[in-house]
Amino acid sequence: MRVAVTGASGLIGSALVPALRARGDEVIRLVRRAPSAPDEVRWNPDTGEVDLAGLAGVEGIVHLAGAGVGDHRWTDAYKAEILNSRVRGTDAIARAAAALDPKPSVLVCGSAIGYYGDTGDRAVDESAAQGAGFLADVVAQWEAAALPAEAAGIRVAFARTGLVVSSKGGAWKRILPIFKAGLGGKLGSGAQYWSYISLRDEVAALIALLDDARFVGPVNLTAPDPVTNAEVTTAMGQVLGRPTLLPVPGFALKIALGEFSSDVLGSQRIIPGVLESAGFTWSDPTISSAIEQAASGS
Repeated sequence: MRVAVTGASGLIGSALVPALRARGDEVIRLVRRAPSAPDEVRWNPDTGEVDLAGLAGVEGIVHLAGAGVGDHRWTDAYKAEILNSRVRGTDAIARAAAALDPKPSVLVCGSAIGYYGDTGDRAVDESAAQGAGFLADVVAQWEAAALPAEAAGIRVAFARTGLVVSSKGGAWKRILPIFKAGLGGKLGSGAQYWSYISLRDEVAALIALLDDARFVGPVNLTAPDPVTNAEVTTAMGQVLGRPTLLPVPGFALKIALGEFSSDVLGSQRIIPGVLESAGFTWSDPTISSAIEQAASGS
């Protein structure tokens, strides 16, 4: 399959691209600078420009580009960047997909479980309504931006991804060194649910969404058994063989992280109902297995 990927240099994209190539796919990477390799095609999500000629013959698109949610403090300016990078980028890719002839058969759009807001200890799947909060609003607009592709008859699947457990990026890149040093502990009360997925399961799920026509609309990319932050803390200590006696008070997180602390302290108990119904098999169905993978360098 000839597959185009945005966000190919990010945490997920940098693992997805070699996985696609390993199974024989031809991968085209969309870049914002002048292309410097034969497999690169230029696009500009801010202006909506996409090199359509470079995408000729593409059968599938995986769109992962977007400003990192946890990369900076949530100032008004950065919140605007989080929103605009997703909405404008998705609109540009969706319109480009619709303009291609022949059209790709599928567009897999990166998305997030932030759509559901804080669910407390209530388990929710893809049938749940939109929750409240900044990230929920962002995801709703982000997914709506794919409408041009849907209207063109292209199958669109939204990969609502949870916390990706990896030493290479995201939250775990920050917390693994702390726990390895024996300085880790639960965040706030520790009662908040974290819905996670290992990096290799994330990649496998994205490929499943690309290949399988049964996947249409939102699909939660999480492990089947969400756990509390306190349970994550215990598993981190057991896997790494380190003490976990230093809880981080909620007020300290609010001072350090600002509005983003609500996402860290909030609870999302998300069930991957669509993946389970389709018979998807997780390599890391437990938090301990996912942490072991991350600790090994994945």
